[in-house]
Amino acid sequence: MDKERLRRLLEEVQEGKVSVEEALDALQGFPFEELEFAHLDTHRPLRKGFPEVVFCPGKTPGQVVEIMGRIYERSGRAMATRASPDVAEAVLAAFPQAKHFPEARIIFLGEPCPKAGRGTILVITAGTADIPVAEEAAVTAEILGSSVERLYDVGVAGLHRLLAYKDKLFSANVVIVVAGMEGALPSVVGGLVARPVIAVPTSVGYGAHWGGLAALLTMLNTCAPGVAVVNIDNGFGAGYLAHLINL
Repeated sequence: MDKERLRRLLEEVQEGKVSVEEALDALQGFPFEELEFAHLDTHRPLRKGFPEVVFCPGKTPGQVVEIMGRIYERSGRAMATRASPDVAEAVLAAFPQAKHFPEARIIFLGEPCPKAGRGTILVITAGTADIPVAEEAAVTAEILGSSVERLYDVGVAGLHRLLAYKDKLFSANVVIVVAGMEGALPSVVGGLVARPVIAVPTSVGYGAHWGGLAALLTMLNTCAPGVAVVNIDNGFGAGYLAHLINL
């Protein structure tokens, strides 16, 4: 349901034309907008508090432009992840006001959500090569309204680097830990802090790393309590979840 239809529904309730029960039934429906190549979930802002996010791989630049435009028209915000340079170029040409975050591979139309959350989300990486996934998590959380701090390249091969930032580590309300190779850093952080830790395995490493599977299995098998794991390279999912925890 878009803003205009919602406004009319509220007016009809106020005027007594529609009962509260009937309005609730309408809100519980699951409308969508049908395009030639997509079915846009126009009900998602009401269910989830944020519009449907566009995953760019597999879509043409033109498709991404049209989908983002329709979402933005209805919701006032539109976000796309994993945007390649050609997709970003097409979106920026169509919407010069869009913000492009090249390292995070995110494009965003509109204003970020109002600041919300009980504290700060700290995004940590084991290595510099993990930063693109970490930035996807950090920018996602910032767009959703959380305050974010970053602490990059502090992996277990030189653990003293992490311990030098104890104040930042222990003051965070949620910690996202992004690591490739053997994926050990989330277990270390999980054993130190009293707040939730979201572990993000990355596809960074040598041959037996198996495209991030080694890091994923290490994180899933952690003995540190309070650690949750998202899929390989899923910075978006980590940032979204961290924001919800931070509310």
